[in-house]
Amino acid sequence: MAQAFAGSRRSADGDTGNVAPLRCRFAKRSLDLVASAVAVVALAVPMLVIAAAIRLTGRGPALFRQNRVGMNGRPFVMLKFRTMRAGSTDTTHRDYVRRLMAGEEPTVDGLYKLSHDPRITRVGAILRRTSLDELPQLFNVLLADMALVGPRPMLAWEVELLPESARARFDVRPGLTGLWQVSGRNRLTMRQAMELDVRYAAQHGMWQDLKILARTIPALIRGEAR
Repeated sequence: MAQAFAGSRRSADGDTGNVAPLRCRFAKRSLDLVASAVAVVALAVPMLVIAAAIRLTGRGPALFRQNRVGMNGRPFVMLKFRTMRAGSTDTTHRDYVRRLMAGEEPTVDGLYKLSHDPRITRVGAILRRTSLDELPQLFNVLLADMALVGPRPMLAWEVELLPESARARFDVRPGLTGLWQVSGRNRLTMRQAMELDVRYAAQHGMWQDLKILARTIPALIRGEAR
């Protein structure tokens, strides 16, 4: 997978391509590391309660692990709280995303989120509505697989559906939140979301990250960052 992205950017040690200055990248990573470490400690008890609720209300593990595509096309294992019944397939989701990519499916419940998905558990519905299912991704941030702010981490088969113009979104780490999540996520078309991801990759910096983080909580309260 990484080879497919070789042409989208040079390495961080090169002198060309869309690469943030070393100081900016160091500051961004420092913010990610410190903030995610503090958040993990502060949210340890709530996360344990959520894990227990998942285990007590249905069979299957509390955590859901899934391979995603990260910066430069490198794969990593993304963590989430499990919100679906154990053994659910992703056929329905794949069909839905393909329709989104083709511009055929209205975004009723937010991009990538099916309305009235029968696979979702009662606890899972609450976690998704509040975005609490994404809290384990703080560990992905600690491991440098993800950042606090960046494009949505995509599945390999989703990447294959992307136009070439959208590949620049992989010049940066995927994020817990991002530009399109705070720009009316449940009202955007797929093309608009991809354009915002590419814009972020081209213009990202500490100031923009701080502004996006500041907009994330109000967006969550309004239900626009789900």
